[in-house]
Amino acid sequence: MFKPLTTLLLCCLLGLAPAVRAADAASAPQMTQEQFLSSLTFQQGKITLPGNIATLDLPSGFRYLSPADATKVLVDGWGNPPGVTSLGMIVPANTNVLSQDGWGVVITYNKDGHVKDDDADSIKYDELLKEMKEGLANHNEERQKAGYPAMHLIGWAEQPSYEKASHKLYWAKELKTDGAPENGLNYNIRVLGREGVLVLNAVAGMGQIARIKTEMKQVTAFTDFTDGNRYSDFNSSTDKVAEYGLAALVAGGVASKLGLFGKLLALLVAFKKVIFLVVAGAFGAIYKFVKREKT
Repeated sequence: MFKPLTTLLLCCLLGLAPAVRAADAASAPQMTQEQFLSSLTFQQGKITLPGNIATLDLPSGFRYLSPADATKVLVDGWGNPPGVTSLGMIVPANTNVLSQDGWGVVITYNKDGHVKDDDADSIKYDELLKEMKEGLANHNEERQKAGYPAMHLIGWAEQPSYEKASHKLYWAKELKTDGAPENGLNYNIRVLGREGVLVLNAVAGMGQIARIKTEMKQVTAFTDFTDGNRYSDFNSSTDKVAEYGLAALVAGGVASKLGLFGKLLALLVAFKKVIFLVVAGAFGAIYKFVKREKT
């Protein structure tokens, strides 16, 4: 089921009509949700992330998926394009990741240097939001030339805030893609470390924002850098300082270093659940049509 879904999903994202042959649909290997979920290894308890950069002390309500399993969910389960790299994913223990209520926190790490937080009290987030909207609007022409639907930043789903004591930055964006039936939620947390930033991105729909806000407080509570990698471990005589501050983290200064595909991919992940459900229905209709034609 998941390979045809991925193909159809990409076609929907690119605004193309998928060409499905009866022979292809009939011969495509099928996998039930149960089989897919059983192929994943849900880990619990104390987790050390790859590279020994940070740890997760998971309570009973959460599970961890390795980078390989996270890729399965992102690509084969949720239908994102391949090429996603991460340190794994945090998922709720009592929710099927493939269900309408499914969501997850994708973990990555940007080792671009020690991010100074001197600008924490001087950032004008309203002005920053305006610049971000304009930037995305200007980028839509490039997106559409590449075959992707236009995307719009509606506003803050949660205005940015910075905890100086824990060096954690929070914010959430509401995004709308042309043709999508529901706006997407991209809930962001950045944990500043000695040599870089631990990135925690919750992928969900706007309808889940109340739950995500609550759950992400727990996620940050059980996430921490290992000894020697914490913000307080910074050594000004030996460690590199990042070329950007907190404002650039919110505005996407790091993502601007990526190519077009990288920037598009980072945004498309936010719409996984809505698109997956739409495509699942489309695939069901196509399969019934193909089956009827074959009969």
